[in-house]
Amino acid sequence: MKLIKYTISIGLIGLLTSCQNYLDVKPLESISDAQTIYDKTSSETAIRGVYSALASTNYYGTTFQSIGYLSGDNIQWTGSQSQVQEFINKKVNADNSTIASAWTAIYVTINRANNVIAKVPTVTDPALTTDLKNQILGEAYFIRALAYFDLARTWGGVPLITKPTASPTENRGIARSTQAETYAQVLADLTTAEPLLSATTNRYRATRKTVWALRARYHLYQKEWDKAEEYATKLISDNASYQLVKPYSAFFANDARGTAESVFEIFYSANETNTHRNQWQPQTNGGTRQWAPNDALVALLNDPKVGGGRSALVAKDNQNRWYGNLYYRTPAADPTYVIRIAELYLIRAEAEANQNKLTAALADLNAIRSRAGIDASTAQTKEQILLGIENERRLEFALEPHRWFDVVRTGRAATVFNVTDNNRLLLPLPAGELLIDKALVQNTGY
Repeated sequence: MKLIKYTISIGLIGLLTSCQNYLDVKPLESISDAQTIYDKTSSETAIRGVYSALASTNYYGTTFQSIGYLSGDNIQWTGSQSQVQEFINKKVNADNSTIASAWTAIYVTINRANNVIAKVPTVTDPALTTDLKNQILGEAYFIRALAYFDLARTWGGVPLITKPTASPTENRGIARSTQAETYAQVLADLTTAEPLLSATTNRYRATRKTVWALRARYHLYQKEWDKAEEYATKLISDNASYQLVKPYSAFFANDARGTAESVFEIFYSANETNTHRNQWQPQTNGGTRQWAPNDALVALLNDPKVGGGRSALVAKDNQNRWYGNLYYRTPAADPTYVIRIAELYLIRAEAEANQNKLTAALADLNAIRSRAGIDASTAQTKEQILLGIENERRLEFALEPHRWFDVVRTGRAATVFNVTDNNRLLLPLPAGELLIDKALVQNTGY
């Protein structure tokens, strides 16, 4: 991984106080992955750099997210680049530039978190209080956990790098860990982060509640149903902080940001834009409409008995073509929604169903359906409820990067996507990484 300087805005997460300050954007400053951390100010700058990497175009800005939904069955590619079509076709090659960009961006994020984790504990500046030091460290551990979670579910086992990179070649020769070991690193980081962070509500920066939310998702992927239910309940029961806002579009429409729907979203501004918007909006709105909802999704969203209020996710341009409307702002200051309370309801519903708590599972499923403005589910058996949850997740997160990962983790890729080669359930490691590091071994089947 190259040692590069990156530009961030102190106002990117703007958010040291509240979302009302998001327009107060300060001048750009330069920060490197080898940031010198020696006092309170440099410690705060360093953690902002970690969030900046998380928000970058090639991570949660656009590229990594595109893997999640282009690989599903909701989105069509309208452009001509064959490498993007590879995701639609479920036949991604190792020389695909999208996976290379996402891989690098995630490891840049990890490296910045590693710098904070290694250096902030040594700072002796009295202005960096113990509480603030713990907060900064907890945030770094959380973001590193999220990064390794994304690596594990996308590529399987990956090199586990937990020390700062001091030179471009330092991390070569580190073999891949297993997928189980990579997930174990996620849990270790979340476990470390939890007591360092306060149980406050902040929709833009990690808190103990944000850790709980990611733990609920982590335990769902591990099929640890009781733990998934437990951690989802921690968020759902805090209805003073988190609620399913109504109508469905209320969490994103009319320039909304930081609503009670949001558990963790990434902040962008007029100066630091979210490139996602350009890919979705049509040319008449200043975008490229490189990807768009496919006919099947449009039909589901526009069916009042199925999509309900979620039809707000799509709109037509002046050529009568459908486009996605989750990202729409001008300038493109749309948030990226990493975790919403709706996900916690559906995590808990799935966990309950798998424990045969069918009445409770239906109640959580129907909370999502009610918010969407559709009738309660008629499902009765465990299998029917689980299928109902799968279908609800498809529409609830139609333009968010869940669909591919949901179908893969539940073992239904052959049925839903007609992917019968299990090797294709993980993406290939980028070919360029294997060329420069002989310790890396490609995923089977590539």
